[in-house]
Amino acid sequence: MAKSNLQFPDGFLWGGATAANQLEGAYDKDGKGPNLADVLPGGKVRLEKIKDYGFDFEIDTYKYYYPNHEGIDFYHRYKEDIALFAEMGFKAFRMSIAWSRIFPKGDEKEPNEAGLAFYDKVFDELHKHGIEPVVTISHYEMPLHLIKEYGGWRSREVIGFFENYATTLFKRYKDKVKYWMTFNEINGAVFHPILGLGFSAKDEESRLQETFQGLHHQFVASSLAVKAGHEIIPGSQIGCMLIYAPVYSADCNPENVFFALREEQIFDYICGDVHVRGEYPVFAKRYFKENNINLEIEEGDLDIIKKYTVDYIGFSYYMSRTEKKDKSGESSVEGNIMDGVKNPFLKASDWGWEIDPVGLRIALNQLYDRYRVPLFVVENGLGAYDKIEEDGSIHDDYRIDYLREHIREIGEAVEDGVDVMGYTAWGCIDLVSASTGEMSKRYGFIYVDKQDEGTGTLERKKKKSFNWYQNVIKTNGAEL
Repeated sequence: MAKSNLQFPDGFLWGGATAANQLEGAYDKDGKGPNLADVLPGGKVRLEKIKDYGFDFEIDTYKYYYPNHEGIDFYHRYKEDIALFAEMGFKAFRMSIAWSRIFPKGDEKEPNEAGLAFYDKVFDELHKHGIEPVVTISHYEMPLHLIKEYGGWRSREVIGFFENYATTLFKRYKDKVKYWMTFNEINGAVFHPILGLGFSAKDEESRLQETFQGLHHQFVASSLAVKAGHEIIPGSQIGCMLIYAPVYSADCNPENVFFALREEQIFDYICGDVHVRGEYPVFAKRYFKENNINLEIEEGDLDIIKKYTVDYIGFSYYMSRTEKKDKSGESSVEGNIMDGVKNPFLKASDWGWEIDPVGLRIALNQLYDRYRVPLFVVENGLGAYDKIEEDGSIHDDYRIDYLREHIREIGEAVEDGVDVMGYTAWGCIDLVSASTGEMSKRYGFIYVDKQDEGTGTLERKKKKSFNWYQNVIKTNGAEL
C-alpha cells in the first residue's frame, strides 16, 4: 500500500459494478422472459454477431453455447456475494434490473410479481449490509418480444413500454433505491445498435438513420423516466450513463486534430448534451445533414427533453482513443466496441484495450467543464487472464496496478475541482463478458470457478486485489 496524499470527499461512494444479464443466470426462471443477452452466443463469435448486419435473434443450442443463461448464478447466490461485497466495505453496488424479469414480453400492462420480489430481496440484503444500490434500468437486456415484434427502439411504441416499466420500478422500490440511471452506455449505439437499441441494422446505408432515430426515442423515454422518478421518489438522483473515451489526435496536423474533435463530439457529446443540457448540440445539425439522417420528432418531444434533464452523469471509462483522418497503413486498436489507431505511448491489456489512467483525469475534467453536474465513475476495470496458484491463491498485482493508477487520477481530478460522487469498479466479481461472452476475461476482486465452455463449480474465491480494495475503501483512498 502506498500513501496517496489525495483527499476523496466524505461520503464518496466506493463500490463495484455489474449487470443483471452478465451475472444473474436463471434466464427462464420465475416467469422471466427471454431478452437480448439470452440469444447472444459465447466466444469470439459474439463480437461478430454484434458487429455484423442482419442478426436473427434466435437461439441455436446445437451450434452455440449461451453463457448468460447461467451467468454466475447470482440469482441463487446473491446473499453470499453481497456478504463478500460488504466484507470489502462497499458503500454502493451498481447493478441493473432485467426488464424481462419484470415484464417478460415488455408490452404487458401488469408486471411479474416474482421478478419484483427477487429485487426486493436483493435490495433488502444490500441495505442489511449498509450498501446503497445504484440501479441501471436498462442494461443490454431488452425483452426479446420487443425486438422481434416491434423492431426494438426503432419503434416509437417502445417509449410507452419503457415508461411503464420505469414507473413500476420507482413505485415498487421508492423506499429502497435513491440512485438510478436510465440507459447503460447509451452512446455505444453510435457504433453498434444491437446492444443498446435492440436491433441489428440491415446494412451500413440504413444504420445511422435507424440508430439516431432509436436514440431519439430513448432520449424521450429517459426524460419521461426522470419526470416519473422525481415525482414518485422525492430526492432521488436519476442519471444518464455514457461510455466515455477522450479522443486524441495522432499528431498535431490540424486536419487530424479536427477529425479527432469531430469524433469526440459525435460519440461523446450528442447523448450527453441531450441528457444534461436538454437539447441537441449545434454540431449535430450538420452531422445529420451530411449523413442523410432525418429524425422524426413529434410535437412535444423537445419540450420533454428540455424540461426533464438528468441529475448526474454516470460513465464507463476503460481507455482513450487515438484518431487520424487517413488511417491507411496504420495499426488499428480496438476496445469496448470502439477502434482507432495505435497510441505509441500506451500499453495494452490481454484483450488489446489500451491502458491510459491519465485519460480518466482528462475525461473527468472534460465532462465537468462541459456539464457542471456531479460525475460518477460507474465502470472501470481490467479484463485479464487470472492464474490460480498451487496453494489456491490468485496474485492479480496487474489488476491492483491498473486500479491504483486510475483511482489516483480520480483523486487528482477531485483536486482539480471536479465533483465526483463515487467509483464502482467494473466486474467486482467475475462475470460473463458483454462483448465476447467469455469468463476467462476476468475483472473481479472475487474469482468465480466457471470456464468459457460452461464447466466449473461456481465456487467463489478472493483474489489478492480483494484485500487491497478493502483497504482503499477503509482509508477513503488515502492508501492506494
